[in-house]
Amino acid sequence: MEKVYDLIIIGAGPAGLTASIYAKRAMLDFLFLEKWLPGGEIANTYEVENYPGINYVSGAELADKMIDHTKDLGIKICLESVEEVDFTKKIKKIVTNYNTYYTKTVLIATGASSKKLGLPNEDDFRGRGISYCAVCDGALFKDKTVAVVGGGDVAVEDVIYLSRVAKKVYLIHRRDTLRAAKRYQEKMFKQENVEIIWDSEVKSFNGKDFLESIDVVNKKTKDKTVIDVNGVFVAIGMIPNISFLKESVKLSETGWIITDEFLETSVEGVFAAGDVRDTSLRQVVTSVSDGAMAVSMAQKYL
Repeated sequence: MEKVYDLIIIGAGPAGLTASIYAKRAMLDFLFLEKWLPGGEIANTYEVENYPGINYVSGAELADKMIDHTKDLGIKICLESVEEVDFTKKIKKIVTNYNTYYTKTVLIATGASSKKLGLPNEDDFRGRGISYCAVCDGALFKDKTVAVVGGGDVAVEDVIYLSRVAKKVYLIHRRDTLRAAKRYQEKMFKQENVEIIWDSEVKSFNGKDFLESIDVVNKKTKDKTVIDVNGVFVAIGMIPNISFLKESVKLSETGWIITDEFLETSVEGVFAAGDVRDTSLRQVVTSVSDGAMAVSMAQKYL
């Protein structure tokens, strides 16, 4: 058998980055894998106001600070995508798009990605009017008309951000109340260029080469309205990034990784941390806590 690591961390968001810091300080022989860019979803968040010790910081800046911390410790992040895993033996196997690795313990910290509306031509307009990241693409819609779909914290934060950029912002929500935190709602309601369309759903994206309008249907009256927009930002929740797991660990009914109080999954020696886990709260601070706890538990397992 090839080299066997003490730990392989999969995912370089706040949970994985924190885990790598703790693993380094514990002098574990570990490998750190990330398929795209380090930082996770926090890097796409406009502002963070609830991280202890930091009154206000952009998500990208907070992510950069975490990444810099790992660099200062000499931690290397390998940009490889995990394609499949084998947890059936004591020594676990991780297969990436480039290599096959073996390890005594695994930490899954792959986070979650934005849900799609699932409309027929949604993918056709992605990057041509449809976006899932207001911070990433909002500047492209300066002085234009846009819509945000959703009713949670992310959706309302997106509206607040876009109201400073766009000429007009619609918030389309399928219910008559918002799930977002009250302080976010209060900020949004103060924006004069924001209009909320309650009890409604987007049913169609219209346009030729680029998005030109959307069909919106009121769930109670069944009335259809065509709204001219240059862009739509979808913010209706997240799904866990676990396609590589197949049925390797036990999942909740909604697809999130189930762990015990020590963050161990249904497989001994395999842990999960952060947004990918079946948990009642998904925040940067909980992900950071998870990353630290998971490595501590992995040490005890070892």
